[in-house]
Amino acid sequence: MMTQVTTSGQAERRRGRRPGGTDTRAALLAAAQEVFREQGYDGATVRAIARRAGVDAAMVNHWFGGKESLFAEAVLRLPFNPQDRIGALVREGSLDTLGERLVRAFLTVWDAQDGGVFAALIRSVAAHEQVAKALREFFHNNVFGQLVDVSDGLGELRANLVASQMIGLGMVRYVARFEPAAEQDVETVARAVGPTVQRYLTGKID
Repeated sequence: MMTQVTTSGQAERRRGRRPGGTDTRAALLAAAQEVFREQGYDGATVRAIARRAGVDAAMVNHWFGGKESLFAEAVLRLPFNPQDRIGALVREGSLDTLGERLVRAFLTVWDAQDGGVFAALIRSVAAHEQVAKALREFFHNNVFGQLVDVSDGLGELRANLVASQMIGLGMVRYVARFEPAAEQDVETVARAVGPTVQRYLTGKID
């Protein structure tokens, strides 16, 4: 009878690879949280995250579609991909009404989670500088960039002003829960705040 010889390198690779099931997904989420916090969004690579999880790098695309979605779910724990959502909002209507659409989409998403995910995100950012750094890098690369593309040479400032308005709205509605803003219907808030966001996008800010 022939005996199959297995080298130590082969054994190590086998032990270091998980099957492509839900345990792989959980391992990737755990590894991503560590790597993103240690290295920031830009510094973290799909290969490094997969190596930490003990899986093949292709599993990141299989389970999450890429680094952006993995970050959104692992660190930000968002119920959506911001890059995809902003891109759809920019494409689906006139630039002149983008501000109101942004506010409406923002409130609709977070209201569906009762604001709990937003509040947890704010606490995480406040408690961990590396998370805050990764958050800045992620939104700069994947969200603000799309808003910059639809505006003038002041695009980065405009995008940051939009962010300040949206985060402030989230703080009032979901963290501090000021009344009546915390319980006001989405359409009323979107119509009230939308014009301010629109001015940040396309109006005069000098």
